[in-house]
Amino acid sequence: MTETPTPAEASPASRVVWINGALLPEDEARISPFDHGWLVGDAVFETLVIVRGMPFAARRHLERLAYSAKHLGISVPDTEVLREAMIAVAATNGLQEGRLRVTVSSGTGPLGSNRGDSPPTATVAATPQSPWPATIAVATVDWTINERSPLAGLKTVSYGANVRALAAAKELGASEAIFANTQGQLCEGTGSNIFLAHQGQLITPSLASGCLAGVTRQLVIELTGAVERDVPLDSLADAGEAFLTSTTRDVHPIHAVDGHPLPNAPGPLTQAAAQAFAHLKATQIDP
Repeated sequence: MTETPTPAEASPASRVVWINGALLPEDEARISPFDHGWLVGDAVFETLVIVRGMPFAARRHLERLAYSAKHLGISVPDTEVLREAMIAVAATNGLQEGRLRVTVSSGTGPLGSNRGDSPPTATVAATPQSPWPATIAVATVDWTINERSPLAGLKTVSYGANVRALAAAKELGASEAIFANTQGQLCEGTGSNIFLAHQGQLITPSLASGCLAGVTRQLVIELTGAVERDVPLDSLADAGEAFLTSTTRDVHPIHAVDGHPLPNAPGPLTQAAAQAFAHLKATQIDP
């Protein structure tokens, strides 16, 4: 008797994705090689976690998707269409817990920066989510976030710089890279926001720094009373405690910066933030 594969073992023939309104097996899903998301990174996306079979904080994520799309000039499907697509993909793939990805591109276009006149391409996919280690080491990198870029604050698929920086951090024995902005201020990770303790107060870089307005970042601010404050990059290494936030990490304590241990990992403010966020996820689906 052949056992049904678990989601983690599922083959492309058994995983199901949603493309432009249709649920399809992965090996039947097709996107044009002329799609501008593929050609020039002309697309926006959101990553969500599946909690108890449902997309967590879907309202906030879909609002941010709409914001990114508006400022990039891309049309997105109706919010309820995307919400139902996420629920359907999670259910069809048998995922009570996991990771969802919603991506919307401007559609097919020329082999260059000019857009075509086709409708957008929208996809939803889901996979299991591997657990993170209890704490993490991070490395600062020399590359910067341009806070004046036309993409600043938008969640686009143009992640080439993030991929390069993360690879560099891993070469240094770290699991996340931390960027400054062009002013030398602490900004963000390749896929995370950052918080640190300063004089007994949790602080996080302001949106003016060029960092992404993370959904988990905002929830942690609301839960803890953390304040937005721009500080030099080297403030991170001097912090008594610090942590990352992201959709898949929740509150993720940092134990070392550039190879130097932080004195408290996790410290009391980090632990309180983690406990508050865990309670939120356990009691609410769309906070």
